[in-house]
Amino acid sequence: MTKDGSRITLRQLEIFLAAVENRSFAAAAETLSLSAPAVSMQMSKLGEELGAVLFEKDGRSIQPTEIANALVPYARQMTTTLTDAVEMVKSMQGELDNRVRVAMVSTARNFGPQLFQEFQKHHPRIDLQITIANRRGVIEALETGQIDLALMGRPPRRIEVTAHQFARHPYVLISYPDHPLARFRRIRRADLAAHRFLVREPGSGTRMVHEHYFQSDGLSLPQSQEMDSNANIKQAVMANMGLAFISAHTIALEYEAGKLTILDAEGMPELRDWFVLYPKEAVLGAAARQFRDFIKATGPRFMRDFFGPTLAPG
Repeated sequence: MTKDGSRITLRQLEIFLAAVENRSFAAAAETLSLSAPAVSMQMSKLGEELGAVLFEKDGRSIQPTEIANALVPYARQMTTTLTDAVEMVKSMQGELDNRVRVAMVSTARNFGPQLFQEFQKHHPRIDLQITIANRRGVIEALETGQIDLALMGRPPRRIEVTAHQFARHPYVLISYPDHPLARFRRIRRADLAAHRFLVREPGSGTRMVHEHYFQSDGLSLPQSQEMDSNANIKQAVMANMGLAFISAHTIALEYEAGKLTILDAEGMPELRDWFVLYPKEAVLGAAARQFRDFIKATGPRFMRDFFGPTLAPG
């Protein structure tokens, strides 16, 4: 007998229980779709591992020994535990296959909920879990496996991802409607450098657009004030506190209401892209694949219908 019974298998215990119930190796074999010699061999191995005789012949049948009868409840408990474990895994896998966790950058909050609701109309049984965070937070969630997919602009560099573009993403330069620059056309970059700007935190999409706009032309960055959200930036621009580069997808309502204007600046609008993306090595579940495929197929039409023509200066 082995010291710890580590060589005993659950399959042997299943065969053992069938032999006890049927009082016959042949009948047990038929029940389990095995051969009678295979059943006999496994029971011999089990007996050897336990160091005990488990069955005695009784004419054409077999009878469990006293030790075998004592072993029965333990064998049943172990096989029942295995069955319960398998059912638990199936149940959890079913839930996981039906769940998709998606994060979107804060800029996407202006269309993301409506796009997600459109997805839910077509897939009402899928458990769609949504998170909104800044760019850094979304990337961290991807890295740590807290989410399955993300909606964002420029894909991250520090992790490898599979990214599918589904819409253009225009950035514009905005001001208070009565700002002196609002009267001009084709405003030069150099002429903007003297004005005060409102910016997001380092690493955000709008901050990257702001810095690239000036640095790509060899200009120093203008004086700026940092704010923690696009909503605050819009309010500050409407209060004539400064200019700002911002996603056109975040200002549609304020622009239509005449609360702010889009400046006709050199090199603007700057067109980027929206992506649905996920870690390159990730194995997407069924629900996540459905979400990805929906965004790829429906996202372009949805964005055109939702935002209409690209906003123009004026």
